[in-house]
Amino acid sequence: MVNKKSMVTSEQITDFKENGVVLIKDAFQPFIEQARQAIEQNQASPSWRERTYRPDDGSAPFFQDYCVWSKFDGYRALVEESPMAAIAAQLMGSDTARIFHDHVLVKEPGNSVVTPWHQDKPYYLVTGDQTVSFWIPLDPVPRERTIEYIAGSHKSGKLYKPKRFDGTDLYANDNSEPVPDVDANRSDFTILGWDVAPGDAVAFDFGTLHGAPANSSTQRRRVISFRWVGDDARFIERPGKTSPAFPDLTYRDGDKFTGPDFPVIYSV
Repeated sequence: MVNKKSMVTSEQITDFKENGVVLIKDAFQPFIEQARQAIEQNQASPSWRERTYRPDDGSAPFFQDYCVWSKFDGYRALVEESPMAAIAAQLMGSDTARIFHDHVLVKEPGNSVVTPWHQDKPYYLVTGDQTVSFWIPLDPVPRERTIEYIAGSHKSGKLYKPKRFDGTDLYANDNSEPVPDVDANRSDFTILGWDVAPGDAVAFDFGTLHGAPANSSTQRRRVISFRWVGDDARFIERPGKTSPAFPDLTYRDGDKFTGPDFPVIYSV
């Protein structure tokens, strides 16, 4: 049974709406050790969606997997038993919180892969104004190695060209506007990021620009992200295979976003 006790304040809800991102401290501490165990199980038995980047420079790998939350107890507990679904509904201003998918990201010590600046929304087969992702670290991540966000970028209405993390275009013949060169013009943006500890979460809108540095440390950087949508979610046709892909899913553009792959976890 989902935990319906929320742990967000009205100020945090306002920050989320205005900035497109908010830090939520110590909301998931009871679930962290079990989630760490799930990552070990997941890496030993990845799904067909697994994507690991092994840098050409020979540095440590960057493991990723998707849509595995229902396969491992530690992930499933976060979705079904933690207060995350209730928090998602409050942040989105939605009567319901429907799980879209999870994304497991493990940057091993010394990994040189930089997660480029991007939005999540143009990668997805779902659209709507009520969206939220939770970036949940399972290891301490200091400010200099943490994920960063462009405050207010979700309000632009723009969908920038989505690229794979290796720099190639996700969709062929995509003439969308490219993502701004944030790193070359950091003073032009309000960039938010925080020291985070296991049990914390950063919650952000699917339209918020974000990126993360390489893991130059001697510590692992294990993270699980969970994506949620609200009452207004609809399927959308994209000009190619979305990420994550759902090759067996049949839907029409504009259909209400529903189905057994995407259960409602919370409702008022």
